[in-house]
Amino acid sequence: MDEESPSSLTDISLAWLCRHVEVLCVEQEDGSLQLRHCPLFPQELADQLLHRMAHEGVLNDRTVGIFQNLELLRLRRAHVQSSHLSAEAFRLALCPHKLQELNASHIHSDLTISDILHSITSSKACRQGLQTLLMNGLHLYGEADEESLQASFNSLRGLKKLSLAWTDLEDRGLEDICTMPMLESLDISGTNITDLTPLLNCESRLRSLTTHGLQKLEMPTSSLILVLSKLRLLRHLDISNDKLVMDGDNLVQQLLERPGILLHLVSLDVSGWRGVSDATVQAFVEARPGMRFIGLLATGAGGSELLCGDGHLKVAGESNLTQLCEALRRYSDRESFIREVLTHLYSHTNNMEGPQPNILKLQKNCLLTLCSDHILQVVPFDRYEAAKLIMMLLCNHGDQTVQRMAVAVVSILVSKLSTEEISELGAEAFIMKQLLSIVQQKASLGVVDSTLKFALSALWNLTDETPTACRHFIQCQGLELYMELLESYYSEFSIQQKLLGLLNNVAEVEELRMELMDEDLVEHILSLLINPEVEVDVRYFAGGILAHLTSVRGPAWGLDAELHCTVQEKLHSSILSWSSPEHAMVSYRTLQPFYPLLHISQCSGVQLWALWAIQFVCTQNAPQYCSMLQTEGGTDLLRVLSTHPDTHSDVKCLVENILKILGRNLHPASPVEDFQ
Repeated sequence: MDEESPSSLTDISLAWLCRHVEVLCVEQEDGSLQLRHCPLFPQELADQLLHRMAHEGVLNDRTVGIFQNLELLRLRRAHVQSSHLSAEAFRLALCPHKLQELNASHIHSDLTISDILHSITSSKACRQGLQTLLMNGLHLYGEADEESLQASFNSLRGLKKLSLAWTDLEDRGLEDICTMPMLESLDISGTNITDLTPLLNCESRLRSLTTHGLQKLEMPTSSLILVLSKLRLLRHLDISNDKLVMDGDNLVQQLLERPGILLHLVSLDVSGWRGVSDATVQAFVEARPGMRFIGLLATGAGGSELLCGDGHLKVAGESNLTQLCEALRRYSDRESFIREVLTHLYSHTNNMEGPQPNILKLQKNCLLTLCSDHILQVVPFDRYEAAKLIMMLLCNHGDQTVQRMAVAVVSILVSKLSTEEISELGAEAFIMKQLLSIVQQKASLGVVDSTLKFALSALWNLTDETPTACRHFIQCQGLELYMELLESYYSEFSIQQKLLGLLNNVAEVEELRMELMDEDLVEHILSLLINPEVEVDVRYFAGGILAHLTSVRGPAWGLDAELHCTVQEKLHSSILSWSSPEHAMVSYRTLQPFYPLLHISQCSGVQLWALWAIQFVCTQNAPQYCSMLQTEGGTDLLRVLSTHPDTHSDVKCLVENILKILGRNLHPASPVEDFQ
């Protein structure tokens, strides 16, 4: 089913059952649960319920008890991977069933391979019917004696498929496994196996062998090739290397060049072995017309027309996008391979102009991975380049899911960039245009969602101390759009704050202040400043815009003189009524934008706004901002204000408060007077 399609009724019903399983059950004496009213489940539906409970993370020792009802819930395919089950709960609930398949990989408990084998072999129904067993990522033994395992594999007489990838399986276990009479498929990737010679005991029946990442193998290359050559029924062979190293012993080259072996292969994976030639691979494939897949990632091969991956032969490689997409599908659980694919994918898509639907799902997954606070805030990577790439992605895609995630990631990335990096990013006009387009799109629908908020935050951060970005904002008709939004989102204070925050950045640029000299705009901002119902976060930025517009620095006031007087008066009176919010409202890389507003020639309202801001950040984060204020020379301006005869008494009071904060934090052993 297409991922964009609505969920099926079955999926919806199973999801509901998982969410309410505890409510629908009654607790037994042993602590396990049983359904109060349980109909007879079709066998396939019972399998799906168990799988869904494991997937949703609700399968545990209590809830698995519902499957002890063998009459109404009959299991054949038990998928319990990544669940939390003890050995006892596993034995009681699952092993009485006539299981044909069991996937117990990566169970989050002390359940071991030995526990599972003992439980299975103790049940005749399960032991005789089981054909597929997956136990990837588990430990072989617990505290019990290791000798208890020795005969367990051989007792699974009907087992055809066994997977023990990334377990601590050793040579003795492989010897036991290879005596299983029906074994056709074996995965021993990443185990401690040193010798594959025991595989010769099942040469007449083994059809699929996966030995990815066998780093402890000690066999000579000639011996390994001899063993593989004798597995004449093999249709699927995976000898890929997760370390992506040069094939120093020419294992792959020798294997491919050896005539008359592995003639029935349908798929071969040699990814990760560097130094393989196109000619050798092509000759091998041409001699086996039944082949449908070959893995060549990080081998150096795959450039020939036969190996392009467009025909019936699928190729996982790096030579073109088709190969890379195939590699993404095949190697989703192989970290080193995915890293390699993403590196090459970037190279192939970096200069693309149009959207690529075939890699859109990958891009969604990449963005989803980046949507992690830990990655965005802590993990070191080139945030500037990432932000630029994601913005380019936004320009090429109208997909709403991509848009939502991309805007969220960019918003956080921009906030983590240096001033220089923001300036470089802000110089890219296409970024401003794209973000404003998203805001326009959301505003036209009248919605308030995360995409709108993140887009506004990104624009706000992008214009912070970046005159070039502020100019782009004006040139892209951003001001006209924001004036509309201030009206239409008047009651949405979270939106108002982001709008005014950006306009405050524009107001800091002296040459752009005339663009803000619009009577309707100024009156609207003034109404927010003086409205006691409006949050301080919003009133603060409203005051900042008005303080910059009425500053004696920059262009002269170009509007009505009476409005000018009103703004100055209301700035003074409103700021005196503000109380500091408990949360961190703003943060600054520098306090330089405030210093021109502290000049003795400024009106008291302008001075008060700058002082209130300085006092607030110094109170919130004294070590950072007190030191910044002293280093940048702000303390000298404060001393001038505190001693000048023309300084308003309210201004002096606020200055003295700041100087006291500085005295307590920069020189705690000295008298406060020394700082004044």
